[in-house]
Amino acid sequence: MHTFSTLPVELVYRIMDHQDELTLFCSMQNISRRLNQILSTYERYRTLTTLSLRGNEINAEGAQHIADALRTNTTLTTLVLGYNSIGDEGAQHIADALRTNTTLTTLSFRYSGIGDEGAQHIADALRTNTTLTGLDLGVNKIDAEGVQHIADALRTNTTLTELDLGGNKIDADGAQHLADALRTNTTLTELALGYNKIDAEGVQHIGDALRTNTTLTTLYLRGNEIGAEGVKHIGDALRTNTTLTTLDLGSNEIGDEGAQHIADALRKNTTLSELDLGVNKIDAEGVQHIADALRTNTTLTTLYLRGNEIGAEGAQHIGDALRTNTTLTGLDLGVNKIDAEGAQHLADALRRNARQCGVDLALNGMGEQVIVSCVARSGCDLNENAFCCGKIYVE
Repeated sequence: MHTFSTLPVELVYRIMDHQDELTLFCSMQNISRRLNQILSTYERYRTLTTLSLRGNEINAEGAQHIADALRTNTTLTTLVLGYNSIGDEGAQHIADALRTNTTLTTLSFRYSGIGDEGAQHIADALRTNTTLTGLDLGVNKIDAEGVQHIADALRTNTTLTELDLGGNKIDADGAQHLADALRTNTTLTELALGYNKIDAEGVQHIGDALRTNTTLTTLYLRGNEIGAEGVKHIGDALRTNTTLTTLDLGSNEIGDEGAQHIADALRKNTTLSELDLGVNKIDAEGVQHIADALRTNTTLTTLYLRGNEIGAEGAQHIGDALRTNTTLTGLDLGVNKIDAEGAQHLADALRRNARQCGVDLALNGMGEQVIVSCVARSGCDLNENAFCCGKIYVE
């Protein structure tokens, strides 16, 4: 009777052909030295660099098996463990493996039931791990205490470039811990902090850090209840910051006052290229401030204003700015109560500005034919510009 120790290699390969990636990665390792040798030469395993185990009902015990595999695996670079029940215990198993693994570069724990204890284990691993560049801890149960552990690790870690902590409970105190770390960290380029109840106090700490940080290029602060007061702190930082290129401030109720703070910053800032101000209760008055800034700003290429209330008057302000602005190439004005009159202002402006710009007017109560009529009346060159109404691009 044959066992794995005596089966011909070709037959073992055929058995492996019928196994899924999870079985290959976890269950077929460390059974015997011979099987390990065969597995290391098996093409599917040898070339396995990305493994997604999203939503596989993996618990702490399953995480331990994955961790055991990570200790010896030398091919995997991306591991997705999101939407499982890994918890703090499972996070500890994976973190222990990260201390010795030297190939994994991207790891996702999104929505995995990890709290402060699990965050501490992961932070401890980050102090010694030298290969991980992307870490997703979004939508877990991490509060200010857990974030403090992560922040402390960021002071010494020199490889992590992308960190997602969105949808946790870090609040203003957690934001302060991260801000302190950002003052000394020189490798993190992307930080996602959306939906964390950071509020105006917390975002002040982030803003202060942005004055001295010279590596962060992308910052997501969506849905943090920062209001006009909080966005003023960000605006003040943008006047001197020279590295941030992408900023998401959507769903923060900044209103017209907040729009003015951002507009004032855009007159001075020379690096921001993508800005999201969607769903912020900005009306025609607020968008006028933005439009005025667009007349002189020469770096912004993409602007999201979706889900505000700028109306036809606001569209006219934007249109007037587009007559002279030469850098904006993407503009999202969806869900803004813009009617045919507003669309006409935009089309007329783009006709007079001979460069490419895509404008999204989805869900404004206008059908495709209304947009087509506006464009036709303006004589706008659709070889250079694109109007989108819902899923229909008029080109």
